Amino acid sequence: MQNDLTLFNELVTTLISEEQQQPVAKPIDTNSLYETLDLELHAEGSIDRDFEAALRAIIKYTPKTASRKFFNQLFGGRMSRATLGDLLAVMLNNSMYTYKVAGPQVGVEKTILHKICEIIGYPETSDGTFAPGGSMSNFMAALMARDKQDPQVRMSGVTSKMTLYTSEVSHYSIAKNAAFIGVGRQQVRTIKTNDRGEMLAEDLERQITMDKAKGFQPFFVNATAGTTVLGAFDNIEAISKVCKSHQLWLHLDGAYCGAVIFSDTYKHLVAGIELTDSFSVNAHKMLGTPLSCSIIVVKDKKYLYESFSNEAEYLYQTNDDDFNLGKTSIQCGRRNDALKLWTLWKSIGSNGLRALVNKQFELAEIARDYIRSHKDYTLYSFDNSISVCFNYKNIPANLLCTALYDHAELMVGFGQFRDQEFVRMVTINSVLEETDIINFFKTIENFEHSTDL
Repeated sequence: MQNDLTLFNELVTTLISEEQQQPVAKPIDTNSLYETLDLELHAEGSIDRDFEAALRAIIKYTPKTASRKFFNQLFGGRMSRATLGDLLAVMLNNSMYTYKVAGPQVGVEKTILHKICEIIGYPETSDGTFAPGGSMSNFMAALMARDKQDPQVRMSGVTSKMTLYTSEVSHYSIAKNAAFIGVGRQQVRTIKTNDRGEMLAEDLERQITMDKAKGFQPFFVNATAGTTVLGAFDNIEAISKVCKSHQLWLHLDGAYCGAVIFSDTYKHLVAGIELTDSFSVNAHKMLGTPLSCSIIVVKDKKYLYESFSNEAEYLYQTNDDDFNLGKTSIQCGRRNDALKLWTLWKSIGSNGLRALVNKQFELAEIARDYIRSHKDYTLYSFDNSISVCFNYKNIPANLLCTALYDHAELMVGFGQFRDQEFVRMVTINSVLEETDIINFFKTIENFEHSTDL
């Protein structure tokens, strides 16, 4: 083990050097992947020299998500104390389903969950769990809502035409989850949005009323804190009034930007969060923990137990169910995703988390100011978003982003809203500074001048 830990440290040094020297890895075409890298598995193991060489090559060509040129996805960077926690979780190798095998790690997880419930204003009845990702957090919320609406469905299955509601720009997992829980994709109603991509409560009311008149059974509304493309925040208070009048479960999908709960400056973007029935947030996004670190909390923990608990005497051998986390989880065996957030939070405090969140909005404003002050750019995004959407010199966004990637200059993606395609730069990468934002635009300009786009 000591030898492998020594090798690990050497490989990490290689990785950090690669991030500095070649911040955007030269992509390997899928047609030549297996010829370029030694990925084949044989009957006999590799000798140490070949094994190490294969690992170093894989590191070299893997996208560098913690480099200063990574703007591509809704995560990025590397918080060292969070990485420490994740490495410890791997070494401890506890499964989080029972107190007997997880011990104090259960307390680590429950401390985080209870603190988040306190921050968002949930009552003492609240609780939560860690899920495999934001999509599964949304799945759990929809399943609890289904079971609350029709308690018999857990035994007899879905026997009525149940309908759920989400904005036309919400995460694609909502439609998938409708299929998973037996409701069906056709029963998902996409609600209109305004020019910023925020759900229109009046259209939600109209659609629900129309469905009820047709004999459907509405049960769930999904609101979003940070839409995937524009980073918009739905009006929770307005949507909550509609949900309350029709007795529907209201879930807030905060996978992208739900961490604004830690910021006094930006928490107003989720005003009314205490009115929701459930809330999810991904700490591997705005808080910079390693993937994955997805949390869902629910206002009344009884719904977690009713939807996800099942007796198993061979497993649950301690008598305090509050500490047997498998009874409130979609999973049985589950890795410890809480420790990395706890080590981060413990080391930098809530004030440090606030600073992380605030900085991302500040960097986004720097990017918008740059775009506004340079005539070759067209801005499509708005204030109070960490998604900065723009076009440069009318170059098609997909062409520009693909060329930057192919030439290992930048990793940035493109998005679309109402038939307008644009570059989507996100400032969520925890290693970014103001100079990196300016260098991002200079890289685009220099690349365009030196190539034929």
